[in-house]
Amino acid sequence: MKVWTVSLCLALLLSGCAAQHPQNSTAPAATTSPDAVTVDTSQMFSDRDWDDSYDANAPAITFDSATITTTSEAVVVDGSTATITQEGTYILSGSLTDGTLFIDAPDTAKIQLVLNGVTLYSESYAPIYIREADKVFLTLAPGSENTLSNSGTYTQQDDHNVDAPLFCRSDLTLNGTGSLTVTSPGGHGIVCKDELAITGGTYTVTAASHGLSANDGVCVGAGTFTFTTGKDGIQSQHDEDTSLGYVYLAAGTYNFTCDGDGISASSWLTVVDGTYSLTCGGGNGNGRTHTDTTMGMGGPGFPGSTTQGSTTDTTEDTTSCKGLKAGSTLTLEGGTFTLDTADDALHANGGVTVKGGTYQLSTGDDALHADNALTVLDGDISIPQCYEGLEGLTVTVSGGRIALVSDDDGLNAAGGQDQSGFGGPGSFGQDNFSSQSQASITITGGILYIRSTGDGLDSNGSLTVSGGEVYVSCSSNGADSALDCDGSAVITGGLVVAAGPSQMAQTFGSSSTQGSALLSVGNQQANTTITLTDADGATLVSWEIPAAYASVVVSCPQMTVGNGYTLTAGESSTTFTLEDIVYSSGGAMGQPGGNMGQPGGNMGGQGNPIP
Repeated sequence: MKVWTVSLCLALLLSGCAAQHPQNSTAPAATTSPDAVTVDTSQMFSDRDWDDSYDANAPAITFDSATITTTSEAVVVDGSTATITQEGTYILSGSLTDGTLFIDAPDTAKIQLVLNGVTLYSESYAPIYIREADKVFLTLAPGSENTLSNSGTYTQQDDHNVDAPLFCRSDLTLNGTGSLTVTSPGGHGIVCKDELAITGGTYTVTAASHGLSANDGVCVGAGTFTFTTGKDGIQSQHDEDTSLGYVYLAAGTYNFTCDGDGISASSWLTVVDGTYSLTCGGGNGNGRTHTDTTMGMGGPGFPGSTTQGSTTDTTEDTTSCKGLKAGSTLTLEGGTFTLDTADDALHANGGVTVKGGTYQLSTGDDALHADNALTVLDGDISIPQCYEGLEGLTVTVSGGRIALVSDDDGLNAAGGQDQSGFGGPGSFGQDNFSSQSQASITITGGILYIRSTGDGLDSNGSLTVSGGEVYVSCSSNGADSALDCDGSAVITGGLVVAAGPSQMAQTFGSSSTQGSALLSVGNQQANTTITLTDADGATLVSWEIPAAYASVVVSCPQMTVGNGYTLTAGESSTTFTLEDIVYSSGGAMGQPGGNMGQPGGNMGGQGNPIP
């Protein structure tokens, strides 16, 4: 016996994984496909990336207003400019009112800069510009508070567009236990033209553009980050090599307020652990107006099926305002996420895989979107506000707990690509999803609570349920239903309760091996309980449905052919015997081919529309 009384927006248990510290060489090897990415995480960080120790007797560079002094012959001082020319460790302290520290060393040089209470300002350039070196380690000394800032104007001094207070043209590692504040009213916060690794420190960045930007990749093993940005919080983009432009986040605490994306990778993006609080594009209230004529029974272009969300511009010039965005694949292994976004909360132009973590997602568009495969293996996912909940060419749920409230479909499997990815600056383009045989929704495990204004489960291909528990409440007054499938709909296991309007109600098909029934229950009010009992009066399923409904699809492993059952909805009660059904040739869901709401019920029946 299972008795269920559920609320759609649950308080989900927090969970997280301890961060691992992979070590070795710095060039990650990744193999990508539209639906998967394999990364050798042992290559994400080198041993030296994690080593924030330094020689306290190393040469010093001291700043005093407009004056710079040094104890090193490898540092050339010219007025308010100092240039490091050789490999070594250098300890920085003091305050510079207007000047620049250059690193212009051989391309084989490894240099450590120790920031030990330094404040550097440049009126028209970068306070720290790493022009040439093999790799630079910027270490924040214990207990130190450090500041880099610029007026907002960058007057170029060479062939490179320097546009951040910390600008690096080599590999860069940030580590240590001190703090760094970066202010850039006219550019980015921290820019690295190669690989950027961060293994410690506290960072506060206020920037007109991106907070952290790297061409080849960003790897974070630890750190605390508070960003306010006019564009993305963290961005990695490589325009020529599709294996680069990645982001790998092993741990860290992230508190971002971004006018653009929270974290964006033109290639793959992997999160192992961490705590993420991201507000993007002003939050879910700034989502675009949705006008979609492809919803509901009847396929593309079904008349009258228009759904509106909140309002904003729909032109191609609208800025992308997603939470986490990947150009190829997005993999989420763990972490705690609180995302409030105008656009998709979690998005990939390839595949999305959720392996664990705790999620609170409020969005003006999709909560989870993949152009290809969207897979949920585990995790606690709460979605109190979205346009659509989970959307992909294929949507597979095999574990975890999902509770969502959607303005349109709860789960949507469809073919095509969402133009809100990396195809240009426009992030709010219309979806080009259409009916395709490749599309599918597959549920093999997990627990799903869905409250939708559109279809609850909507597949433009097939729908298969073989395990798990699915509770759907569809409150549409139009051409939507609790279950909507253009192809075959099969149930072989699990528990399904799907309540909604009666006009276009659908149920499972003749290939099903587990019994199911679709019954008319009259017009029931919200918060009315449905209960399924067997012939002995034992309760098999009970659910207080949160929205008004007129029909119910119910299936559970205890339903077998030849046995009698009673479905009670409020004051209405229907007794039926589950019988094998002879299906009419070519009958589609919602077309003649079975009984609905009459004694006899059906097993996987393709029922007639309810009068």
